[in-house]
Amino acid sequence: MRPTVPLILFGACDRHNFGDLLFPHIAAALQPDREIIVAGLAARDLTPCGGHRVVPLVELAGQWRGRPVEILHVGGEILTCDAWQAAVMLQPPAEAQAAIVHLENQPALRQAWVEAQLGIADRAPYAVARARFPHATRVAYQAVGGVALDACAPALRAEVVAKLSEADEVSVRDRRTQAQLAAADIHAGLVPDPAVMVAELFGAEIGRHIDGGEVAGLRRAFPQGYLAIQFSADFGDDATLAGIAAQLGRLAAETGLGMVFFRAGAAPWHDDLDVYRRTIGRMREGAAHLFASLHLWDICALIAASRGYCGSSLHGRIGPAAYALPRVSLIHPGLAERPTKQAAYAETWEPAGMNTVVSPDGIDAALQAALS
Repeated sequence: MRPTVPLILFGACDRHNFGDLLFPHIAAALQPDREIIVAGLAARDLTPCGGHRVVPLVELAGQWRGRPVEILHVGGEILTCDAWQAAVMLQPPAEAQAAIVHLENQPALRQAWVEAQLGIADRAPYAVARARFPHATRVAYQAVGGVALDACAPALRAEVVAKLSEADEVSVRDRRTQAQLAAADIHAGLVPDPAVMVAELFGAEIGRHIDGGEVAGLRRAFPQGYLAIQFSADFGDDATLAGIAAQLGRLAAETGLGMVFFRAGAAPWHDDLDVYRRTIGRMREGAAHLFASLHLWDICALIAASRGYCGSSLHGRIGPAAYALPRVSLIHPGLAERPTKQAAYAETWEPAGMNTVVSPDGIDAALQAALS
């Protein structure tokens, strides 16, 4: 019998990022008999790139304030995403940059802008305060992350702990986040990121995208195979790009594999086409290709049909794991001494010898080892 209480799937489903697009698909597939509402902080229609029509949380809070509903936080590094970061990442890239330049050193004006963008004044907006849905039958967090929670502002940490303490169930995806919450008297279960189920749940859909479109052309262009390559815009200084190009160029020459650059996220602070073009311009002609599609299932197909992955996206790593492919996580040199979600997840779930996390100067050696 179909449950009568709707299920709100809440997360950063309102911006283009590989994992955030995937989470509601997985949650809905695991509960096929539920009435599903996909929610974020802003109204968005991401169906053209394989996502969902997303309803703003503030709108749902008004609609469901007096009625029973169930809320599931569907995953992601939401515990450390503050309101300023959330508001900026919901803007088009040019507008995001303008907001950063104009507001970064004007705290009062910035706070007013953030609240106007999000419709709420929460410091941690991707965690729902139970008071917004007083008749909620269940509030749960599924495989969420908060690796750097101990480095966040005390007020944000306190808000996160208070919201989690109100929840009926909390699970996290790495031991570091679990330990930090335990220190705050929050018992959180430990479960893998739901994206590990992508091949099992959506293999047929991904297979159709492998057999057609851009991925099919790549398989013809690189008959010996290719590696899926991705990294965020903060790797974009000339020296770092020159190092990445040299490492990947050497690997291409040694293995005969193509290097295919793709965007795992097009939201601000994620991946940038110009950064990729500048890298490819430093490599031998024909050794690399720029993958154009931003469609969720095309990205999955690109990864599934590859010989392996190297990049900074956590879900770029988890996707290959679902297909038992070699994978290497790339960390910006400036973060080498800090805890990262990529390292925390790999240390929690990857077998010994496969939890490789490297800076750009280690790409060639790490991928050679992973491929062997």
